[in-house]
Amino acid sequence: MNKAHKLPNSARCFACGVENQHGLQLEFYADGEGGAVCDYVVPDEFESYPGIVNGGIVAAMLDEMAIRAFLVEDPNRLMYTAKLTTRYRKHVPTQQPLRLTSRATKDRGRRAEAIAQLFGPDGDLLAEAEALMVELDPGELDEMNLEGLGWRVYPEDELPA
Repeated sequence: MNKAHKLPNSARCFACGVENQHGLQLEFYADGEGGAVCDYVVPDEFESYPGIVNGGIVAAMLDEMAIRAFLVEDPNRLMYTAKLTTRYRKHVPTQQPLRLTSRATKDRGRRAEAIAQLFGPDGDLLAEAEALMVELDPGELDEMNLEGLGWRVYPEDELPA
């Protein structure tokens, strides 16, 4: 797969914060086809039953992934989730390579919709979500210090080990 370019992370976000030692530290890339992709191995710290990822963690990964579909074209298009409908198809294993994907399905300016999917090590669909997102009000965005929040693309050599 052609990974077109890396998408931004923040410093402290639970899902993508590169400095959040208690978070997932997900890394996202454009997939070269207008969507986004993330390859990830969930550590045991996020399990519910032994070897199975907690459902809330699965939802958090799909939530963050859905928003990334819109960051492919505009890395500063900050949105929040207004509605997330999650379908758990099979249990999600810890300590196994997983692939998350997302693509935009509707874009109506400040309101947008996307689908995110989570695939297991054998390529089977484990979970999926449909998300309705709303862009931050332009006034809110103007008040944010994106640089201070650590919102940027982190080169591989700057990521924690």
